[in-house]
This record gives sequence, structure tokens and C-alpha cells, in this order.
Amino acid sequence: MLQGIFRLFSRLPLPWIHKLGAALGWTVYRLSPSYSGRLGENLKQSGCYGSEAEYRRLLKESVAETGKAFLELFPVWFGKDMEKLVQCGDWEVVKKAEEAGKGIIFLTPHLGCFEISALYCAQFMPLTVLYRKPKIAWLDTVMNEGRRHVSLAPADLSGVRKLFRALKKGEAVGLLPDQAPGAGEGEWAEFFGRPAYTMTLAGRLRASTGAAVVMAFAERLPEGKGYRLHLEALEGPITPQGLNLSVEKLVRTCPSQYLWSYNRYKTPAGAKER
Repeated sequence: MLQGIFRLFSRLPLPWIHKLGAALGWTVYRLSPSYSGRLGENLKQSGCYGSEAEYRRLLKESVAETGKAFLELFPVWFGKDMEKLVQCGDWEVVKKAEEAGKGIIFLTPHLGCFEISALYCAQFMPLTVLYRKPKIAWLDTVMNEGRRHVSLAPADLSGVRKLFRALKKGEAVGLLPDQAPGAGEGEWAEFFGRPAYTMTLAGRLRASTGAAVVMAFAERLPEGKGYRLHLEALEGPITPQGLNLSVEKLVRTCPSQYLWSYNRYKTPAGAKER
């Protein structure tokens, strides 16, 4: 029944969904002190602004963009031909990576519409995405259905093996480089001036397979006009600190669309504090 409701909702025009999303963002911001506190603190820490007035402007934009990011999931997952809303002038980056024949590691931070990045790329190649199961059962069902066009790899040893197998076959895999990993799966590295437990998996995948690494970011265009997919190749070894610097650089191009409310600086259970 829920999927039926979401499918009906997904038929609304994207500008409407984004307006509703912005209103939802402000509602949650005003009702949840912990949420609003983390969003404001992380944005303040980032230094992605030049003055107090610019910080306040960025904060307002971020609240609205975060709400859009949630509601747009349903048309992205269940809408028809949502990929047609994506503009991409950087696809030569992917073609060049494919020519090497060693697979592609797509790194997609919590920036813009990261879900549509994967669905767009999956139109052109087999794509296996690392996936952390949500605690809410019905949401897991919805997410699996929405991501039916990609192969999901659970965030455990079996999933990591699945990523390695896909790369060995010359296929593509997708990771969220700024997702806090579990204990033993990361190292502490600076992220916007603060220690953040950072994944080592991307570097291990690159070192073991020689796969190409591509940063992907689907920028949300104003007035619900769709998305612009930005792609950039990363050369050389992928270290936790280098990874964070690459994400920072990308975030600074569009800071209002970063998911500042994400608890990026948490210490995973069992991990040593820095």
C-alpha cells in the first residue's frame, strides 16, 4: 500500500515536490532541536561562507534543500523517466574510465540528489552499490524497490566481496565516501577542520583492482528544472585524508545542497576516539 501511495505522489510535477520538500525541511527544523542543532553546528564548522550574513543565508537554503532531498526520493525511485531530467556534459570522464577496462568506483557524497546519480549511471552499465540497511523495516522494502535497477551490496564482508567481484569483471560500483564506517573499517582524518572517522574501503578497492575513480554529484537545479550531473576523475592512491579533501572541494561548489544534518563526526561503537 505504501508503495502505491509513493507511486501516486511521484506523479506530481517536480517543482511541486520541491516546494513541499522545502516546507517539510522547515517543519522538521523547527520541531527537532537536535536536528537543527547538528545542521547549524556542522555548517558553522565548515567555514563555507564569508560572513555571518552569508552563513544565515546558507543555513536557510540548507534547511529547504534537505527537505527537498527527502521528498524527491519518491519520484526518483518510482517516477517514470526521471533520468530524463538529468543533464550531463561530463560523460566523457566515464567513457575514458571504461576504456581502461578495470572497472569504475563512483564516489557520490551526501550532496545534491545522490540517489539519481546512481540510477542515471545504471542506465549505461551494471552498477553495484554499497548499501546500509535502515532500521525501519518498511523503509528497507521501499528502498529496495526504488533501487531495483542497481545491484545492492550490504555493508558487511559479503557486500565488500561483491564489490570486488564486480570490479574484477570490469563493472562499476558506487560508494558514499562521507558515510561514517563501522569500527575497524576506517581511519580518523580531518573533514572541514574536525576529525571524522573516514572509510578506507575506496582506497583498498582502488589499490587491489586498479579501477578508475570518479566523483559524481547531481546538482539540484532551481525551480524543479531537474539535475545537472557533474563527474570528475580522481587520480592516484585514495587515502582517507585525500578522500575528505576531495569531498570538501566538491561541497564548496554547492554548500547549500550538502546534507549538513548527517552525523558525520560520530564515533562508531567499538572505534577508538581520536
